[in-house]
Amino acid sequence: MSDASRNMLARALNAAQARGATYADIRVIRRDTETIVVKNGKVESFRMTEDVGFGIQVIAQGAWGSAASSIVDAREMEKIAVQAVRIAKASSSRRRDPVRLSPLKPVVAKYRTPIKKDPFLVPANEKISLLVKCTEDMKSVDGIVTAEASVECQRETKIFASTEGSFIEQELYETGCSMECTSAGNDDLQRRSYPDSNARQQGTEGWELVERYDLAGNARRIAEEAVELLTSKPCPSEVTTIILDSQQMALQIHESCGHAVELDRVLGMEAGFAGTSFLTTDKLGNFRYGSEIVNLTADGTVVGGLGTFGYDDEGVPAQRSHLVRDGMFVGYLTSRETASLFGQQSNGTARADGWSRIPLIRMTNINLEPGTWKLDDMISSTDHGILMSTNKSWSIDDRRLNFQFGTEVGWEIKNGKLGSLLKNCTYTGITPDFWKSCDAIGNKDHWQMWGTANCGKGQPEQVAHVGHGSSPARFRNVRVGIL
Repeated sequence: MSDASRNMLARALNAAQARGATYADIRVIRRDTETIVVKNGKVESFRMTEDVGFGIQVIAQGAWGSAASSIVDAREMEKIAVQAVRIAKASSSRRRDPVRLSPLKPVVAKYRTPIKKDPFLVPANEKISLLVKCTEDMKSVDGIVTAEASVECQRETKIFASTEGSFIEQELYETGCSMECTSAGNDDLQRRSYPDSNARQQGTEGWELVERYDLAGNARRIAEEAVELLTSKPCPSEVTTIILDSQQMALQIHESCGHAVELDRVLGMEAGFAGTSFLTTDKLGNFRYGSEIVNLTADGTVVGGLGTFGYDDEGVPAQRSHLVRDGMFVGYLTSRETASLFGQQSNGTARADGWSRIPLIRMTNINLEPGTWKLDDMISSTDHGILMSTNKSWSIDDRRLNFQFGTEVGWEIKNGKLGSLLKNCTYTGITPDFWKSCDAIGNKDHWQMWGTANCGKGQPEQVAHVGHGSSPARFRNVRVGIL
């Protein structure tokens, strides 16, 4: 960044301090996105967007104030800084206790996502040709009525500066891909997705992510599975053993752990979209969340994770911390403000969806640490059960306790062997009871990182990109089907 641009940011921060701010920071963000969607062999959407702006947040008279603008110049920044201070002072009359931030050493740094192949340099016709082939291959299977494939590339440049002396430049890349098809027949509709469902598989990688998942090589397979599901047996209604593959585990982790450990929800500071949490502060350090083999971490440093970055939007370095250790609940996701309430330091999870939003506590990469099991051994030691894969539906109460999740596909397990394909698989549980029933977790050879690019929170809504790493895991005495 040029000296002139640095001076522009410094002037804005100085303007905030001159009007009475005891703390101020500024984030300048540019986001470039390319999205291509092909449906039934034809391009349905080709969209390229550019979004640029800045946001300033301050503390004045013990309260937060924030303001933002898409006009990135010195005069506008100073005006917005003054406006943020006015808002803070107006808010101070409604503040019970003054805002305090956990300590943070000033940081001057640069960070860039490590990528092998810049997704923006891959020719558009090459991307389109891949997606067209995938949809045509899926449609060629008799019984498939719709087939869709997509890719998305994102590059975000972020500059953060604060009155504490931090100045951080980041260039963050993301690449994602997906395909899905729908079959029809026997008065039924079924769907199969790959590599992931409900959005797309996405990570902080380059085009190498798309190449690794080999969309074209898997298109016909998922189409054939979608057709097979039309005549498959439905999920039985019983209490049984289930094995969730790593893909479905990502959803399980996201809903029953990730949202539950957001400290702003616990404290009642945020309840939009996902409600509050049963993991109240009296449980920290003395509540059994799961069995002794369950270890869950928040890790913003995992290479390729969708929740991976150099520094969060408060200038806190990305880091790894335990949420559940040996089955015991031991940690929250925190911001500088919430961490200070417990005399702690932030673990770097405050992020905003763009320049016009304030940072909220968001998941980074919330991971189930690997166990010791091979998947084959997990299956062979299961007399009766179901292996479930690929999320199809999710529902959980506003305290993250009672849930019902469904998957696109399942396989019977009988006498330690995989059997017939099952459709419309669902399972229900109560979060701590469910995790206590976990008696096997796959080893590191089965561990995989999944990306969730559509996590909503806040009002107005913010959409975060988060990651979840897991191996397959086994759970005993689980209700499946409709009981």
